[in-house]
Amino acid sequence: MAKIIVAEDDGALCRLICTALTANGHQAIACRDGAQALAALEENGADLLLTDIMMPVMDGFALAERVREGDKALPILFLTALDEKPAKLRGFSVGADDYVTKPFDTDLLLMRVAALLRRANIERSRSLTAGNLTMNRDEHTAYADGQELPLTVREFDLLYKLLSFPRRTFTRAQLMDEFWDYDSSATSRTVDVYMSKLREKTAACTGFEIVTVHGLGYKAVLK
Repeated sequence: MAKIIVAEDDGALCRLICTALTANGHQAIACRDGAQALAALEENGADLLLTDIMMPVMDGFALAERVREGDKALPILFLTALDEKPAKLRGFSVGADDYVTKPFDTDLLLMRVAALLRRANIERSRSLTAGNLTMNRDEHTAYADGQELPLTVREFDLLYKLLSFPRRTFTRAQLMDEFWDYDSSATSRTVDVYMSKLREKTAACTGFEIVTVHGLGYKAVLK
């Protein structure tokens, strides 16, 4: 069960969100503005902050900035009617991890919450499990049914990245920028070769599939 602070000045919507979170096994703490949410966070702590942007007393941007002054890891999900690109860019710049616009589907919101909590848990534990695969980030080791997989450092990092964000597509350019950095010899074909090697080396893994998104890149899909 996760403890989730919900900062939303629309009372009916706040109750709807809290009810959905509670029904999904979480503890929801309702707050009507950013100041209340900050006080609740300081008093009770939380596993995730779900906040509107346009609120009285302290808006969501200011709340996120205050939270990030002392906590760089707490997942922050913005829920707002502001769908313009500048608002989204500002939200991410002050520390948001995800962004859901109103009106929204409750099931989608719950999926986003679950994904953020999962990534936060991976970051804290420095390890992840997918089916019969277990990866330890500190040791840079990967085991399937107790047998260590012969992954290179770069192969490990690529696989860990994909599995940390299941179903999220990473373009070849994104992967090259992060994992090949200034290697001028790397091309989009290099990424394809590494993905082919990863598929071969993880053939015995049962919990996921590395999927090619044609024209874009790759993603990991959990089974």
